[in-house]
Amino acid sequence: MTLPVAALVGCASAPSTAPRPTAPSTGSAQPTEAAADEAAVQQGFARWITSFRATARAAGIDDATLQVAFDDVHYLLRVVELDRAQPEFTRTVWDYLDSAVTPQRVALGQEKLLQVRGEADAAAARYGVPPSVVVAIWGIESNYGGNYGNIPTIDALATLGFEGRRDDWARGQLLAALKILQSGDIDRAHMIGSWAGAMGQTQFLPSNFLAYAVDADGDGRRDIWGSMADIMASTANFLARSGWQAGQPWGAEVQLPPGFDYGRADAEVRQSTTRWAAEGVRTMEGAPLPEFADGTILLPAGARGPAFLAGPNFRTILRYNNSTSYALAVSLLAQRLTDGPGVQAPWPRDLPALTRSQLLALQTALNERGFASGTPDGMMGPATREGLRRYQRSVGLPVDGYPTLDLLQRLQEQ
Repeated sequence: MTLPVAALVGCASAPSTAPRPTAPSTGSAQPTEAAADEAAVQQGFARWITSFRATARAAGIDDATLQVAFDDVHYLLRVVELDRAQPEFTRTVWDYLDSAVTPQRVALGQEKLLQVRGEADAAAARYGVPPSVVVAIWGIESNYGGNYGNIPTIDALATLGFEGRRDDWARGQLLAALKILQSGDIDRAHMIGSWAGAMGQTQFLPSNFLAYAVDADGDGRRDIWGSMADIMASTANFLARSGWQAGQPWGAEVQLPPGFDYGRADAEVRQSTTRWAAEGVRTMEGAPLPEFADGTILLPAGARGPAFLAGPNFRTILRYNNSTSYALAVSLLAQRLTDGPGVQAPWPRDLPALTRSQLLALQTALNERGFASGTPDGMMGPATREGLRRYQRSVGLPVDGYPTLDLLQRLQEQ
């Protein structure tokens, strides 16, 4: 679900017509070769659509919906290019937060919070999720409705299903999108979103729409594109049914005691606030820690960066988008929207993010030296973090599992 912009007054309006894709680029191929390749792709795509029509019909999609969905469906080369792209350069958490939680986004969010107060309060009363949290997700996902994508969802998912890299996933999402069309919640022209199939102002995948979208304004349609009541309620319902605990904060920035074992700053290490406090964990301003039965210490930039005590609601935001940087951005933006503080401890801005190639080299070096980190793929995950921690422990470094250029060089020099 993330990150062009039209002003939003009251309710956002989706474009009146779905954009039509441009023809695929031909690259460096000769004109006749390019034409033949394009013709082959289009013929294959048409065959795939014919086959999927039969599958969808057997799953209960009526012929009228199939006609609307597929009679003018387009293969979108750009969607395939984006899906296959693996950016070489990664982002640090502070770089992400610098762009996601800007003073401008905070100020605009405070204005939007006032504009949608009635709808957001109604959603909060029904689902127990504070208006600031729902508005923060709205802000991160689409800049408060300013940019929620303009790619036809049916075209995007059909393209991904035909392309085949994520065939099962795309077919399931496409079938869900057809069910949405058949229900009458939205017409095809207005069912638009990102290249990956996420839709509307808070970027629901079609399967999540079917599971969590709400008709809060009572007009008989679940409209996450244009109805602020439906947008607020649907987003709050998603969080509530994903484990949101009413009345609890997401967490707080904290100070760690001298000698803290950074290896315990791990999502799997959960304990009560009382136990964390007994170990010397304190808030930045000396106020009581949030009361959690199973809080975790979060070090998104390693031992040199800020520390946070995160609770169950932080983990619920991760179910919306399983990225620590994303969940922290939502949490901090929600905090700022209600005049709370931003991050107070400094980020280690002198540490560059490792590129994917460098992460791949790091994983390979860890494996070669007996610190198993899984199959090298150039992406940080739990296995790589654990392998890195074992290496750090073996050489007497802070065991934070945070990848740095210095660690990579140490491993390569050994």
